Amino acid sequence: MSSTTLLIKNMVCHRCVLSVEDIFRNENIAFQQVTFGEMHLNEELSADQKERLIKRFNEVGFELIDNHSSALIEKIKQLVIKRARNEAGEMESNIKLSHYLSGSVNHEYTYLSSLFSAVEGRTIENYFIEQRIEKAKELLVYGQLTLSQIAFDLEYSSVAHLSSQFKKITGLTPTYFKEIGLARRKELDKI
Repeated sequence: MSSTTLLIKNMVCHRCVLSVEDIFRNENIAFQQVTFGEMHLNEELSADQKERLIKRFNEVGFELIDNHSSALIEKIKQLVIKRARNEAGEMESNIKLSHYLSGSVNHEYTYLSSLFSAVEGRTIENYFIEQRIEKAKELLVYGQLTLSQIAFDLEYSSVAHLSSQFKKITGLTPTYFKEIGLARRKELDKI
């Protein structure tokens, strides 16, 4: 039995994985596993199946990736999200972001950086900071951690550093953001 992997854009959370699994079940397409941004299938899709999937994915905000550059950008985004949200393993978290990315996708960081900037119109570092700030917003809204604990959990050097980046990205201080709450959060795939 041959297997194939499809790459899917905008899968950023567990609900996304469940949504994609539901689409495949509803279309009666057998699959082995779904992970963030990837669908592992038992066999190749027919043209008709691919067409139906593209339509269903578009309805819920996903996109089938069919070229190498788009696939690489999506993989970089998934790795950055994982790292920014502190979901990478301890060993992965202890190395520089540039080394983590180039080691994970087997490309030089300079190539990844220039490709990402050309396609996305921003740097990998900016994307990483935006993802960390979104995680900080989430933790602030939950209200269970102090700003010091959030800074520590997100591996900021200090509360001042977190506050400075937070204000630069959102235009608000973390304290004020916490007061106004959820209204200022963005969906991860909209960042």
